[in-house]
Amino acid sequence: MEHKRTESSAANLPVRVKNELVFRHLTVKSAETVSGCFKRIVLNGDELKGFTSGGFDDHIKLFFPANPGDVITPPVATEDGIVWGEGPRPVNREYTPLHFDAQTLELTLDFYIHDGGVASEWADNAKPGDKLIIGGPRGSLIIPTTYRWQLYLCDETGLPAVKRRLRELKEAAVSAKITVLVKVKDVSCVSYLDEEKDFNVEWIVSHEQNGYAEDDVVVQKLKSLMLPENDYYVWATGEGKFVKGLNDYFTETRGLDANFVRCVAYWHAK
Repeated sequence: MEHKRTESSAANLPVRVKNELVFRHLTVKSAETVSGCFKRIVLNGDELKGFTSGGFDDHIKLFFPANPGDVITPPVATEDGIVWGEGPRPVNREYTPLHFDAQTLELTLDFYIHDGGVASEWADNAKPGDKLIIGGPRGSLIIPTTYRWQLYLCDETGLPAVKRRLRELKEAAVSAKITVLVKVKDVSCVSYLDEEKDFNVEWIVSHEQNGYAEDDVVVQKLKSLMLPENDYYVWATGEGKFVKGLNDYFTETRGLDANFVRCVAYWHAK
């Protein structure tokens, strides 16, 4: 059955807001392992004054030396765009701000620790006093909390965004049917959402390096869901090809309104 957009749902569309692009030099205040597979890094510094992150899946860029010993020179935001200085450009990775305290000027990030990741390697070895340059977020998508039916689907890379969203929903005392599906490779990651026990979280633990069999399990679970005709929101992230398939499934096969389906690739299989 094709679902059609209603006037009531049209009034509840997500809203995009722009932020001033600022690059900030920050210092690691603390670093601790969380749930066995994440490293929680708290950054602070006076340059966090004015920092804002309104969307639960916002992204900031983190800058790392392209080569050991490189001095990182961040770009400068000008009226003509972003201008890079001389010297080797740093590599960058995007991460979700888990929490920002405007009073103490502390920014918390959770890094999924895995082999071969430049940001993961940095976080795994981070210690108080280490420096990090960040940029953004350039903008936010403000997704209302009031949809009566909400689905969140992710792998490890999307867990910090989901954690932040569940905290938002709890603070808003939302009366809604909320389903969370999470596919992970390590059973230790299951404890990551222990503080969000008020929500229905289903874990699918992968036993393959690429988790393709578990992708099929996810798809079968999605096919069993009874989707509403209106007042819904679907958010999904993970590997690019898989996420593209999810978007096609929800919008083309199941006929959901694309305005209320957000499927975003957080990484791409080689």
